[in-house]
Amino acid sequence: MDSTALWQRYQDWLYYHPGLGLYLDISRVRFDDGFVAQMQPKFAQAFEAIAALEGGAIANPDEGRMVGHYWLRDADLAPTPDLKQDILSTLDKIETFTKQIHTGNIYPPGQEHFTDVLSIGIGGSALGPQFVSQALSGVKPLLRLHFIDNTDPAGIDHVLDSLGDRLATTLVLVISKSGGTPETRNGMEEVKHRFQQRGLNFPRQTVAVTGLDSNLAQRAQAEGWLETFPMRDWVGGRTSELSAVGLLPAALEGINIRAMLAGAKEMDEATRIPNLKQNPAALLALSWYYTGKGKGEKDMVLLPYKDSLLLFSRYLQQLVMESLGKETDLDGNVVHQGIAVYGNKGSTDQHAYVQQLREGVNNFFVTFIEVLQDRQGPSLEMEPGVTAGDYLSGLLQGTRQALYDNQRDSITVTIPAVTPPIIGALIALYERAVSLYACLVNINAYHQPGVEAGKKAGASILALQNQILSVLQASQGSLSLGELVTQAQAQDQIETVYRILRHLEANDRGVQLQGERQRPMTITVTYRK
Repeated sequence: MDSTALWQRYQDWLYYHPGLGLYLDISRVRFDDGFVAQMQPKFAQAFEAIAALEGGAIANPDEGRMVGHYWLRDADLAPTPDLKQDILSTLDKIETFTKQIHTGNIYPPGQEHFTDVLSIGIGGSALGPQFVSQALSGVKPLLRLHFIDNTDPAGIDHVLDSLGDRLATTLVLVISKSGGTPETRNGMEEVKHRFQQRGLNFPRQTVAVTGLDSNLAQRAQAEGWLETFPMRDWVGGRTSELSAVGLLPAALEGINIRAMLAGAKEMDEATRIPNLKQNPAALLALSWYYTGKGKGEKDMVLLPYKDSLLLFSRYLQQLVMESLGKETDLDGNVVHQGIAVYGNKGSTDQHAYVQQLREGVNNFFVTFIEVLQDRQGPSLEMEPGVTAGDYLSGLLQGTRQALYDNQRDSITVTIPAVTPPIIGALIALYERAVSLYACLVNINAYHQPGVEAGKKAGASILALQNQILSVLQASQGSLSLGELVTQAQAQDQIETVYRILRHLEANDRGVQLQGERQRPMTITVTYRK
């Protein structure tokens, strides 16, 4: 396509939101008018389905739940007065509690005020807060935010050791809808143990964000925790950033959560418009469908050209992949849908994997995130008339052009600056795009049977470990690996047993292995309490 035609295509498909100052450019995705016409009936159905969802339709039939994250930024849309009041009162409660923390009206035992926040959660209870903190907290937040988002003992130690004496002035957030998520439970117990070692009062420095009447809520009440905030069953983890899950830690850092909600609301209004060219989320969904032929055949590579947006790709990995990665469609057909998401930041990746993006296997499309404002205040000139920010902008434009010239598709989202309203808008934009794309490919974006299957499989491994330890504790002397699995009635899981034994031995759990490690059937196992 010559430059004149490409310029015309850019004008034809450029979206601009005047209130947010946000641009969306899909002109470098090579669909034609025939494809757009073919997709119009699908989009008409998708717009209707999303309207029903926002009206309170049951969107998660596995659990009989509505999907209401859109109501969080516009409570007037909630389907009942009780839900509306619940949303508004929770927001007021977050702001009141946060103000009391900041002013020292709520303080840790024996201390004047809190200095840090330690957030314990996993998945949607961590990725959204981490992304927002990296994007908006700045170098001097009102409280410094730290995360335990895994059940890695060394990782937990690193976080707690880095807090050091400030543990005495650290507010702990435990975020889990059920209270039974193993990774979060383990992190909580590790932190509680460290508090006890230091002679600190864990309940008087801890807040729960959890489901109503969950095990965690009951524990928080019984132990006298500082406060409890709700996680509603109509808000999924990957869409929970604008609920108490994300708003509480953001507010504690000093981020303007009302501005984030306002930006999301403004984007929601734009993405409700049932017109393809006037709806930025629909334009994204159209591009995703075209590049992957409606089957996710190409990966989404996210390249934000701003350091503060580094974690956006990690946040979108869960939002997109957990929502769209489904084995069956709504009619029960096996379809194996999904879009893989990866990325880091520009221009770092121009010195990493952009070489493959331009010249390697063409199994991706790129989304560039362009930020117009380089910094607050003037910039130093690297050479006459050219700043470091000019270089960053030039590298983005050059990479975009180089990819297009080699038949590689790309999308560009341009924002004026990284601010609370814009972050809220980006969250809302991609939430809606995921919902629309799911409708286009006829899948349910709001359940995650694969995640639950993984949890069940993990629990079965721990049950097997307990079974193995029972046999070893009852044994006299040593057992061969074959004898051990026979007595444990686990002959069909011998590889798993061997892996469990290696882990127990490495952590001084009483297990000793003798024999040739690369020939597991020569191994004998001794257990000493």
